[in-house]
Amino acid sequence: MDKIVIEGGNRLVGEVAVSGAKNAVLPLMAAALLTSDWTTITNVPKLRDIDTFKKLLVHLGAEIAPDTPDGTLKIRTRDVAAPEAPYDMVKTMRASVLVLGPLVSRFKRARVSLPGGCAIGARPIDLHIKGLRQMGAEITIESGYVEVRAERLKGAKIYMDTATVTGTENLMLAAVHADGTTILENSALEPEVVCLADTLNRMGAHIVGAGTDTIRIEGVTELRPVEVRVIPDRIEAGTFMVASAMTRGNVFIKDCPYHYLDALNTKLKETGTEVTEEDGGVRVIGDWPIRSVDVKTIPYPGFPTDMQAQIMAMMAIGSGLSVITETVFENRFMHVSELQRMGANITVDGRCAVVRGVKRLSGAPLMATDLRASASLILAGLVAEGKTEVSRIYHLDRGYERIETKLKALGANIERVKE
Repeated sequence: MDKIVIEGGNRLVGEVAVSGAKNAVLPLMAAALLTSDWTTITNVPKLRDIDTFKKLLVHLGAEIAPDTPDGTLKIRTRDVAAPEAPYDMVKTMRASVLVLGPLVSRFKRARVSLPGGCAIGARPIDLHIKGLRQMGAEITIESGYVEVRAERLKGAKIYMDTATVTGTENLMLAAVHADGTTILENSALEPEVVCLADTLNRMGAHIVGAGTDTIRIEGVTELRPVEVRVIPDRIEAGTFMVASAMTRGNVFIKDCPYHYLDALNTKLKETGTEVTEEDGGVRVIGDWPIRSVDVKTIPYPGFPTDMQAQIMAMMAIGSGLSVITETVFENRFMHVSELQRMGANITVDGRCAVVRGVKRLSGAPLMATDLRASASLILAGLVAEGKTEVSRIYHLDRGYERIETKLKALGANIERVKE
């Protein structure tokens, strides 16, 4: 098992490129199930979650071309014959449930394991199931599996009690072949949802309203394969922005999706960080002392929950007091105890964390608990005095492509080593 070792104190300077967005790739891979010929996805990062989804598609009977150095992924689902996603695969990545909609849409049936628990909080799929039932599917839940059958899905008006990204995507994937019109109300607004809708439209679907809270899908009988380029990863970009700000850096972030990061940009500027859009990306110049700011996570376009741990690491060395409120997931402060081991002054009360900035953090042996928590510990290690060792970085590899290599190229003293 690997770990990340960091000697803190170096200022980050230079240029870094943002990889394709994991959360955009996975629904595009699921969309490949809707057409039998080769679907081509470019700008695909090398990540553990994408490898897991590949294995799931192969289990279903899909053919996947060998990896290419330029990040091109080709999928053909002509021979899919067993529309079942087993527990052993779904338990390692909740996004596996995205195969439910396209399997029912194209093959009239699906048997998918319920995802089970999640470290950062409850993420049930009841809204996925409720929507499919409204579209006429027959659904049974037994022995930890949801079984869905529908000779022909029918368009329906579906109101989602909570704006859910995977729920919106799954129902959109199901509705493209349904009879009539499906309307998704209170749908998620995230850029990854828009990316999926745009791709489905290029495949021949009729979808309007993606990026708003109401999406309208007119069912079609057939889709065609396409080639699509994945949008840049806004959370990876945001992580590098915070890294530059924390280290008093001067980093140009190439392919940074600036217009997807308005809430983060606003907060960074409030801390005294200089954030400037330039041709082809964004330049972030940090300055000390870091002014402390309050942050409240809310669904897009608000401050992203996936950036909460990173901004907390920054506030740990702020010049004042910061209140960070987490409204999306109920258990997303697991990184707090690890930051405290480094000397951070953080008090948690329910869904609020009060962060009193300290003058310095000290390197320490740390343990990552989830994907974004692991990123926050690395950021803290960049500014800590002495050596920081972050274990269990398989969480990190789920969503960041070669982050230690990219940081090292910017001047960080960071290495991946075998434990």
